[in-house]
Amino acid sequence: MGMSGQSYNIYNAVYAVAHALHSMYSPKAKQKEMEKLGGKSLLLRPLHAFLSNIHFNNSAGEEIFFDEEGSLPSGYNIINLVTFPNDTFQKVQTGRMDPLAREGKRFTMNGSATVWNHKFKEHVLTFIFAIQEINRNDHLLPNITLGFEIYDNAFNPLRAVGNTLQFLFTGQGNPFNYNCDGNQQLVLAIGGLTSPNSMQMASVFNTYKIPQHGFYVPNQDNCTGEEKLGSLPESVLEMGMSGQSYNIYNAVYAVAHALHSMYSPKAKQKEMEKHGGKSLLLRPLHAFLSNIHFNNSAGEEIFFDEEGSLPSGYDIINLVTFPNDTFQKVQTGRMDPLAREGKRFTMNASATVWNHKFKEMQPRSRCVDSCYLGSSRIAQQGRQVCCYDCAQCPAGRISIQTDADQCEMCPEDQCPNEKQDQCIAKTMTYLSYGEPLGAILISFALLFSLITFAVIGIFVLLRKTPIVKANNWSITCTLLSSLLLCFLCSFLFIGQPRKVTCLLRQTVFGITFTVALSSVLAKTITVVLAFLATKPGNRMRRWIGKRLAVSVIILCSLIQIGICAVWLANTPPFPEFDMHSQISEIIVQCNEGSNTMFYIVLGYMGFLAIISFTVAFLARKLPDSFNEAKLITFSMLVFCTVWITFVPSYLSTKGKYMVAVEVFSIMASSGGLLSCIFLPKCYIIILRPDLNTREQLVRKQY
Repeated sequence: MGMSGQSYNIYNAVYAVAHALHSMYSPKAKQKEMEKLGGKSLLLRPLHAFLSNIHFNNSAGEEIFFDEEGSLPSGYNIINLVTFPNDTFQKVQTGRMDPLAREGKRFTMNGSATVWNHKFKEHVLTFIFAIQEINRNDHLLPNITLGFEIYDNAFNPLRAVGNTLQFLFTGQGNPFNYNCDGNQQLVLAIGGLTSPNSMQMASVFNTYKIPQHGFYVPNQDNCTGEEKLGSLPESVLEMGMSGQSYNIYNAVYAVAHALHSMYSPKAKQKEMEKHGGKSLLLRPLHAFLSNIHFNNSAGEEIFFDEEGSLPSGYDIINLVTFPNDTFQKVQTGRMDPLAREGKRFTMNASATVWNHKFKEMQPRSRCVDSCYLGSSRIAQQGRQVCCYDCAQCPAGRISIQTDADQCEMCPEDQCPNEKQDQCIAKTMTYLSYGEPLGAILISFALLFSLITFAVIGIFVLLRKTPIVKANNWSITCTLLSSLLLCFLCSFLFIGQPRKVTCLLRQTVFGITFTVALSSVLAKTITVVLAFLATKPGNRMRRWIGKRLAVSVIILCSLIQIGICAVWLANTPPFPEFDMHSQISEIIVQCNEGSNTMFYIVLGYMGFLAIISFTVAFLARKLPDSFNEAKLITFSMLVFCTVWITFVPSYLSTKGKYMVAVEVFSIMASSGGLLSCIFLPKCYIIILRPDLNTREQLVRKQY
């Protein structure tokens, strides 16, 4: 539960910044700044100027400050990672470096508490064991004895260079670039274990054409060459051989087999035949090393591939960390290029235990570039799982990590951005007054309303003229009033849908239009009956009058009112948010509650229009004095055309455009009735008053 060194440094860093900011914004600092700048308060000095002067004690009592070089002269502990035979580890403090301590106590080290890694000793013993085993083998390198020297580079590249030169020259008592002892021949060097050491050694060995095998064995201390692996206590060295020791063992045997091939009589014979019977130096060792092929004592096949690599398998080890700072190695998989297809890589994911300090996802192998944000992986058929293609996320989906297995849906109220790598809020949309489409429809609604008001005004002012008196005044007033309401009900469809507007818009539209159509039907019936009543002896005269027209209008309107009442009582319309029709928008609309009731309302209005059209069409050949039937016929033709085209247009649109189609149909059909029935009369009243006489109206043509 103790705080780690890194966490402790972070803690001190935060407090250092806090103390610097405290000094920077203190009244004393501001006063000095103003005095320096002649009373003007400007920006204070940079933060680092105060940061370099901090000096405080943290909550642990440790003194925190920066020295002249800007470094934090804090101490640190020296930790020894002790390895146990069961492959567990534990951190043990064996010393401390403290520059703030008194002289003689700045560096302390408990040598007796330091436990050196027994693996280093194991590497050396493995190397010696392999050499001795080869020298005792009568069939491998007969009459040749291998010798060796071991140097410890201590993971230091500079020391590796020095040891290499000592190995080549000074260690044998020779000056640089000279070899005075011809009895010993340097064949090959093995090392080092780390890449920096290997590269430094290679730069020296390459100059003198000395082959180098890439394994380094550190720490030859306390090794006499007489030790036996089995005789060592288990507390010092477990009986199992580690992977690195196994590689060292194979490296020594690989060199031995290459030397065996190099000095074989068959190789010498080929060399002499090539040079005309003269025995010259044999080919370089690496030429034979690349062609070795043998089975080691464990039965594993050892050879080098075309790239000079040893195609051997290796175990995948998981270093499991426990809360008490101990560790244990657990094998979780294996990579074996020599295994059969499908078994070359095995991994037990369930056995892998991640360090509790990390929250990373499991690593993934791959042989292609990563799939970027906004795309997902698609496996390539017939290839390894690490080979895949990248596909852009489908519309409406995102991916927020590289190499995503699949794209994810955004929440209902959000949509993907353009790159499809994050979700952004959807915009709410409806037919508003501020947008161009809504403004145009409102303008036409106001225009037609003003025209209707003007027609009403003309008929009221000139109601005593013959052409106005010839029309049934009650039907005319009812029709004009209903047309005015039809134009005004367009305002219920524009703007954000609310509960009240959703309840009223379709019912008000249906009832007002029904009143208008029933008025047209009443006017049509009145025209026909008026013509029939002019014939001598016809009994239709008694049916002509206000009672018939009012009865038709009331009866037809009550039927529509009843339909709307049933609609509102059972499935009333209500506002809703459609989040699925559009990817980037939330459509605010009115749900009609029951589409069936909506189309019944429309169907009933269509029924009235068809009856009016039929009656007017049959009466179209009446004498000119009763030619209003022609105007009604044409107005019903316009009405039916508009609403027949409305249905497919309404069903094929969504959102605000669906509302715009209905508003346009309302104004187009209402405008057709107004124009066809009343504008000709207004033309005669205003522009042709000579035709607005009783004589013109009673004149008959047969």
